[in-house]
Amino acid sequence: MNAKLEQLKDLLGEIYDLNRAQAVLGWDQQVNMPVKGAEDRGDQLATLARLAHQRATSEELGRLLDELRGLDAAPDSLEARLVKVARRDYEKHTRVSAAWVSEFARATTVAQSAWEKAKANNEFGVFRPHLEKILELNRQYAGFFAPYTHVYDPLLDIYEPGLKTAEVQAIFATLRTQQVKLIQAIREKPEVDDRLLFQAFDEQAQWDFGVEVIQRFGYDFERGRQDRSVHPFTTSFGLDDVRITTRFDPKFLNPALFGTMHECGHALYELGISHSLRRTPLADGASMAVHESQSRMWENLVGRSKAFWVFFYPRLQRAFPAQFGDVSLDTFYRAINKVAPSLIRVEADEATYNLHIMLRLELEIAMLEGSLAVKDLPEAWNQRMRDYLGITPPNDSLGVLQDVHWSGGMMGYFPTYALGNLVSVQIWEKIQQDIPDLEEQMMRGEFAALLGWLREHVHQYGAMFEPQELIQKVTGSKIDPQPYLRYLQGKFGELYGL
Repeated sequence: MNAKLEQLKDLLGEIYDLNRAQAVLGWDQQVNMPVKGAEDRGDQLATLARLAHQRATSEELGRLLDELRGLDAAPDSLEARLVKVARRDYEKHTRVSAAWVSEFARATTVAQSAWEKAKANNEFGVFRPHLEKILELNRQYAGFFAPYTHVYDPLLDIYEPGLKTAEVQAIFATLRTQQVKLIQAIREKPEVDDRLLFQAFDEQAQWDFGVEVIQRFGYDFERGRQDRSVHPFTTSFGLDDVRITTRFDPKFLNPALFGTMHECGHALYELGISHSLRRTPLADGASMAVHESQSRMWENLVGRSKAFWVFFYPRLQRAFPAQFGDVSLDTFYRAINKVAPSLIRVEADEATYNLHIMLRLELEIAMLEGSLAVKDLPEAWNQRMRDYLGITPPNDSLGVLQDVHWSGGMMGYFPTYALGNLVSVQIWEKIQQDIPDLEEQMMRGEFAALLGWLREHVHQYGAMFEPQELIQKVTGSKIDPQPYLRYLQGKFGELYGL
């Protein structure tokens, strides 16, 4: 049995290496690659994707997994979890054709460059044929898993193993009603003045302040690095090489500041995975919702808290004396937590953010079901922005073209952002019970206990447990919107005197 387990680990290690090599090329594409390199890069990624798929669907791997079924007798052991997850992946991979994998890698690589051009020039037509291709490829992928309850289920399962579309829609229905009610109550209150955030901010000073923050959080620059990209992201090449990117707006503080915290949260999760899981499919996050719970926790529950700024605001004032030297902490705190409909998802406040996600989920489902054509997507986007947030994007760059996900083929991904918000607060409530002086620690700029708790209870397990299983293990219940709704009511009720 041990010899067969070692053979399995060797095979899984090769697949892991090929996938991480793709990640290196993907990172380079978004950070360094010249604009005209997309076609060659697409071929390279297609080759690696095909090789990884061949190994992930090989008869040898299937035979080993069958021979190791006896390990299920100890279901909570690392070895049993490894075999379980590897078998789940194998069964999924063997239903998908190698030709599709290669074509998907090539199409999304070229689409990435087309999206960047379309976004920069406000030309949806440049991106449209690529999105039509990606939509068809996603429909084909879902078809590999027919029969299904809903065409969106196989795509959602990529990012949230075991979760169904109907479950997400039920959770969102609860959220939508309560969040709209909260937003309506806030609209009746005097508007918060956040003009202080829209000034000239030196890019290097923004960079330096963001680096100071994430180093305090625990991000290790000997195991990672930060670069610039059109859309911020985090990528892992291994358990000791986890990289983040950010973007800067010279006239708005929030994108780089909170984007850096967000990506750091993702990176801290990856860097906290146990090295015993190295070069296996367990060396990854449990799901994207769990991953987003970590990024949103550091960005919002920490980064937008009053306790955090008790320590960091004097440092921000020293970094930008002309902008904040005469501004009180309370005024700044209210500004960064202003609730108001906004065009850009990544800049949305906590109370309206989930509405951006619901909009995208509805559009994805409509496109996949065939009730919405890609050519009609910009107007459908704008209509939902009017319905949900009461605002209309002035152009497609600030509307339908703002997110990178569709160019990467990631349909099924967006719901994980909102689910991550819910999970973040469920975990946060448990952390507050276990670390009763957490707020005082943050006021001193101390985050070691918080990071240590997360590494012990969440990070170390990687993908050993399915998301609902892990959330139940950590918090005592599956994904529940009520803690998040309590958090919003408490925080914004106090800020706006509701």
